[in-house]
Amino acid sequence: MADPMHQTRDSEMLHEVREGLSRRQKELSPKFFYDHRGSELFEEITALPEYYLTRAERALLHSRAAEIARVTEARALVELGAGSADKTRILLDAMVALGAAGMYAPVDVSESFLADSAARLEREYPSLTITPVVADLTAGFTPPAGMPRPALFAFLGSTIGNFDAIAAVRLLARIRAAMRQGDALLLGADLRKDVARIEAAYNDARGVTAEFNRNMLVVLNRELGADFAPGAFAHYAFFAEEAGRIEMHLVSTREQRVHIPGMPPVRFADGESIRTEISCKYDRARLESMFERAGLLLTHWYEREEDGYALALAVPAT
Repeated sequence: MADPMHQTRDSEMLHEVREGLSRRQKELSPKFFYDHRGSELFEEITALPEYYLTRAERALLHSRAAEIARVTEARALVELGAGSADKTRILLDAMVALGAAGMYAPVDVSESFLADSAARLEREYPSLTITPVVADLTAGFTPPAGMPRPALFAFLGSTIGNFDAIAAVRLLARIRAAMRQGDALLLGADLRKDVARIEAAYNDARGVTAEFNRNMLVVLNRELGADFAPGAFAHYAFFAEEAGRIEMHLVSTREQRVHIPGMPPVRFADGESIRTEISCKYDRARLESMFERAGLLLTHWYEREEDGYALALAVPAT
């Protein structure tokens, strides 16, 4: 018997793919990167020499985690888009050192990757309750029932940059809706800097980012029965100066037609692209404005100037 939840998810995915590929600039959500293989590839990206973001954020966490744990007095850590939870350990260690940590709730769209990470953390932190939450952040999520408060919601990796201004505020508002007075949000944000350095982070010499980008087509082939030829699309990433963001594309290297069951064939001209990700770069004023529109108040700003990266701590506005 077919799983109704699986059928619903596939139907929603097909609708979103149909809508995105019908636009003048074809576009797909970056959430489709993240099957188990995509999550592994992204973890590999974070260790590349060109990808400064993870190192900068980790350095900030090492230097500020104790202060963040003390200021927030958090008894639970909710990590949004958790992945492998590698940097999470820095926050958890600081919370455990204060004797405050009671629960860790990793939230991610990849169920298998989330389960693996949760199993490792259960072994490393036997005193913590580990409660994974499989959810698409763009559709909202519900924290675990009985979660101790106050809670620290961590949205790291500058993942907020994957959303345009309107969608980013909408997502922050969803996070705010899951928070209570006393809770806090820790947001990682990449700042504007030298364009060459930004572009290099998305065009690594080993081609890992290119494989990660094309993995989206592998996911669509498997999940929707599509017949994309991943090798017929080239990775392309550039900084769009006016928009203040990186854009990542898959560019068709020839005229082709792709079949996806349940929708008309999708035609690609030679050189036509699918935009698969944006990564906005910020300054403090822009982030503060986004927080305000989402019902949040910026309280602490931690910046690593040599890398142009920041951690912003915000609380529900009263």
